[in-house]
Amino acid sequence: MSLLDHIQGAAALPEIFLAVAAMALLMFGVFRDKSADIVNIAAIIVLGITVALVLGGAGGRQEAFGGVLVIDTFARFMKVLTLFGSAVAIVLSVNFMKAEKIERFEYPILILLATTGMMIMISANGLIALYMGLELQSLALYVVAAIDRDKAKSSEAGLKYFVLGALSSGMLLYGASLIYGFTGHVGFAEIAQSIKAGEPGLGLTFGLVFLIAGLAFKVSAVPFHMWTPDVYEGAPTPVAAFFAAAPKIAAMALFVRAMLAPFPSILPDWQQILVFISIASMLLGAFAAIGQTNIKRLLAYSSIGHMGYALIGLAAGSPEGVKSVVIYMTIYLIMTLGTFACVLAMRRKDGQVENISDLAGLARTNGLHAFFLAVFMFSLAGIPPLAGFFAKYFIFMAAIKANMITLAVIGVLASVVGAVYYIRIIKLMYFDEPVERFEPMVTEVKAVAVLSGLFVIFFVLFPQPLSALAEAAAASLF
Repeated sequence: MSLLDHIQGAAALPEIFLAVAAMALLMFGVFRDKSADIVNIAAIIVLGITVALVLGGAGGRQEAFGGVLVIDTFARFMKVLTLFGSAVAIVLSVNFMKAEKIERFEYPILILLATTGMMIMISANGLIALYMGLELQSLALYVVAAIDRDKAKSSEAGLKYFVLGALSSGMLLYGASLIYGFTGHVGFAEIAQSIKAGEPGLGLTFGLVFLIAGLAFKVSAVPFHMWTPDVYEGAPTPVAAFFAAAPKIAAMALFVRAMLAPFPSILPDWQQILVFISIASMLLGAFAAIGQTNIKRLLAYSSIGHMGYALIGLAAGSPEGVKSVVIYMTIYLIMTLGTFACVLAMRRKDGQVENISDLAGLARTNGLHAFFLAVFMFSLAGIPPLAGFFAKYFIFMAAIKANMITLAVIGVLASVVGAVYYIRIIKLMYFDEPVERFEPMVTEVKAVAVLSGLFVIFFVLFPQPLSALAEAAAASLF
């Protein structure tokens, strides 16, 4: 028997490999080659190998380190999505970092370390693993947000994220300690048994509220969303793309597991909290984005709204609801990466531009760029037959089947309001007078935009594979 099997760590091989590879690349960067090119390529290869390890492991449900981590179909699917999002974020950042002269070999290594934290979050089977994963992810993200340290806005973004992140971590820890105090356990399965055996007290409900507050911060749901617009605007654009993609997938996966694994018997207690957070996020995301002039701030509010929609599926508390969350987050990831690829292509000779007004007349100066950005805007608005429509359809159907019709109706109305600011961008690109032309799109940015756009357009023809995978992922949690 190997040491790895002895400590039950074989199931956690992808996380172990990713952490060791990140540290090896750090040593390589420090002692051998300070240029970022080799480290960028190596980081993408490492993420690819990690995907192979995740998919190549034994099937079924496995546990690592005495049940601290759990590996099931849900965990595998969400890990692959997270690794994919991280890899694309590195691809999108290569040319941008060179152009802005902020290229550093530490950047891809920080993304690898953050991704390791995300994978631990997705597999967390107890309060301690949950916190360890969150903190490993967050500490790397604080640094990544402020990677352009010569710019005041980037430093401000990193500092704001750090201060508010520390506050949310404190709330989450307080909630976890209350839950431990009132149940006597930190493992999700043991907490579930303890709650089932006895009457849950008011202290447990308080603990649950603080736990949800900490998790809501990580998915940037209202009222814990305040960091999102400032961090998206201040951080370099590829960093904002990364923030909008991989960490959101991991945080939502953790949210789903942290509610359904330990607290299924007190569903009504946390369901009403999630319904409030979901409605507040959808409405704020819809109305606050209307007045924005900066495209990254607009996408930040859009992201808050989308997390509100995803939380509808979790609030349903059913296998159908979890399936809808998995489908929603998959489609959201691809739409977001494509949208940020189009935002990265907003570059003129004197540098990156971020104002929505800079998109005026884009259809006449760069038809391909305008077409794919329009596709993503329509999809984010939920216009059929694009992928974004199906994402919302599955969510609303899950809510209706769980007899939460009012929530579904509010979601549809928020979608209608949200469509205003997406369609305004399309109107600008196709009907306004052109402004100064953008530089040609860089090859890898164009590739991400085109491939994401094709997925969004043609998803209507092949929805079955994703639906089947999401169903299998949801079934493994119940």
